[in-house]
Amino acid sequence: MLRRNIRLRREYIYRKSLEGKERLLYEKKRKIKEALEEGKPIPTELRNEEAALRQEIDLEDEQTAVPRSHIDDEYANATEKDPKILLTTSRNPSAPLTQFVKELKFVFPNAQRMNRGGQVISEIIETCRAHDFTDVVLVHEHRGVPDGMIISHLPFGPTAYFGLLNVVTRHDIKDKKAIGKMSEAYPHLILNNFSTKLGERTANILKHLFPVPKPDTKRIITFANQSDYISFRHHVYEKRGGPKSIELKEVGPRFELRLYQIKLGTMDQSEAQIEWVIRPYMNTTKKRKFLGD
Repeated sequence: MLRRNIRLRREYIYRKSLEGKERLLYEKKRKIKEALEEGKPIPTELRNEEAALRQEIDLEDEQTAVPRSHIDDEYANATEKDPKILLTTSRNPSAPLTQFVKELKFVFPNAQRMNRGGQVISEIIETCRAHDFTDVVLVHEHRGVPDGMIISHLPFGPTAYFGLLNVVTRHDIKDKKAIGKMSEAYPHLILNNFSTKLGERTANILKHLFPVPKPDTKRIITFANQSDYISFRHHVYEKRGGPKSIELKEVGPRFELRLYQIKLGTMDQSEAQIEWVIRPYMNTTKKRKFLGD
């Protein structure tokens, strides 16, 4: 198993190293295509390679014309099977954190909750790889208040680090009649205002935690971005008075997420390359939005 993981990781790093060469080749082909379409002469630096490049252009289709990146490879097999998620906490979790993770187990379909005990992160990741888990979600706390969530995609990453704010669990709401029943059907997803490149990357990480739902499911999960704070809401709806009358009930839990780092490896790899991280000076750029408009 260890040899297999080393081999797969080596292949992944090799594919990643080829990206620069593929991008250079793509730019050469693009220049030749533009010259041919506009009736202009072939650029001087490409005349020696023109015949070979034109032959490659003729053999390409829509899927092979644009080079794939390692980001595409991370979720290449995501559509082949439903996600399988392991939920765990930091060591010695308090009662509020344990309750919050119990509720998250129902939020993510096909999730399994594990008591952390004395296990280290590298052992958890290795076990999850061996048992075909697709993601690991680790929730942290500070003085009994959940304050951080790490989502690590397996086998090779990426890993997204979020701050948790304003957590309200179902357990905190006293009036149980005001909230809907917790459904275990696969939910529809609403991803709102993830318009930038980083926003699309974040939405991609979040949406692959959920399997494809049936068209008639009445469960909805919303990730709505506003000023780089992602609001999580969980609803069910019923059509009591016909198709034009819809009753919407919040199920819970609810919380806000604030992205502060994305790494290209799993959470046990301290040497993994950092794709994006929030810097202290970024907090002063009030008008700048990183995830959406």
